[in-house]
Amino acid sequence: MPVSDAPSRGDTDDAGCEDALPVNELFYSLQGEGRLAGVPSVFVRTSGCNLRCWFCDSYHTSWEPTHDWLELESVLAEVDAHSVDHVVVTGGEPLLHDGVVELLEELSAREYHVTVETNGTIYREAPIDLVSISPKLSSSTPTPDRRPADAPDDGTWADRHERDRIDHETLARLVDAYEFQLKFVVTDEDDAGEVRELVETIREMASVPVRDDDVLLMPEGATRGRLAETRSRVAEFAMEYGFRYTPRLHVDLWNDAPET
Repeated sequence: MPVSDAPSRGDTDDAGCEDALPVNELFYSLQGEGRLAGVPSVFVRTSGCNLRCWFCDSYHTSWEPTHDWLELESVLAEVDAHSVDHVVVTGGEPLLHDGVVELLEELSAREYHVTVETNGTIYREAPIDLVSISPKLSSSTPTPDRRPADAPDDGTWADRHERDRIDHETLARLVDAYEFQLKFVVTDEDDAGEVRELVETIREMASVPVRDDDVLLMPEGATRGRLAETRSRVAEFAMEYGFRYTPRLHVDLWNDAPET
């Protein structure tokens, strides 16, 4: 469900009450990506992100953040209304928000299996069953020629995104603390080589093993048409490097429809 027919816009720092979260979407669907692809799940999509990938498939949570402030009990009531065991907390970047920790604690107390989708630049101590870390490669940085159509072209976000997109220490800390998967959006061979280099760095810094099976290559594309252009070569990269390939099941099923 969209959380509001007329969601508010603007900063995600000014909640109406202490435990409110800026929620963009709250819906029931299938997990579309990663090791749990195909699992029925409730998605809690927060608004607001500290990065600006040019290919963002949740434009309404980053470039043009839209949300309603929902109190914790309202979020939990909507989750509880569905007969599922899995919850995906996603964004935007959900770990931006202090209130996400309390949400994760309450979901854990209700014995949900919780996946948190994160770009890997922020660490939070909270009960997380699977942290799905999607580090942003250099090809994600927006440029005047490669950005959402309505995005500002002043270069501000390009510089900030490039500066902040990778935090090696935080990546290693997340890998050490939680059950994890490393999920990379890949378009071409340069991306695949960059993944291999970054994975080796994380292996050197982390205190737990990072197996090839923990690394998933995902084709860039938020529409069926775009995935048709990228998925075959990304599958070939996965075979070449020994990593896993992950589909974007929700795109295959519902194209770029919201709440999927």
